[in-house]
Amino acid sequence: MLVVGLQNPGDRYGGTRHNVGAEVVDLLADRWSAPIGKGPKGIPVRVGTGRVGGKAVRLALPTTFMNESGRAVQPLAAYFDVPTDEILVIHDDIDLDFGRMRVAHDRGAGGHNGIRSITQSLGTPAFWRLKVGVGRPPSRMNPADYVLARFSGTERPEVDLLVEDAGDVVEAWLDDPERSREAAAHRQPE
Repeated sequence: MLVVGLQNPGDRYGGTRHNVGAEVVDLLADRWSAPIGKGPKGIPVRVGTGRVGGKAVRLALPTTFMNESGRAVQPLAAYFDVPTDEILVIHDDIDLDFGRMRVAHDRGAGGHNGIRSITQSLGTPAFWRLKVGVGRPPSRMNPADYVLARFSGTERPEVDLLVEDAGDVVEAWLDDPERSREAAAHRQPE
């Protein structure tokens, strides 16, 4: 199984809405004592391996920019021989209210360039996603500027809880993907 947290690389993007998927993977790496290190040679990704319920789970953080995420996910899945229905990609979603989550499978990109890149590289949309709601940009703010901005000080405590809850949803997905849909749907912002 492969769990991928989408991000833009570098300190400049740490703590931004676009990198919330990577925050979930970092939390899981700590929770599972699965440090993230170098990936396979020639694949632009950092990887850690954990065991959950007897299953080996790869945690991955692409080192590409968001819109090139497929350059990391497809070769990594091929390297570890992971079928698409055992891939979970965690990413931000501006069409979900702040603090909400949704698990989806075999859907379109919904305007998310990272998901579009992965779909094109895999040649199919038949992989799992955990969408983490970051809310809509205020008034006339450009959506690209919004997702590249850091969470506000008032949002941060809720984001920390959201990341913890997203980690729980990932663990539910590892056990039963359908049950993880319910776990995500029941998450209510504080």
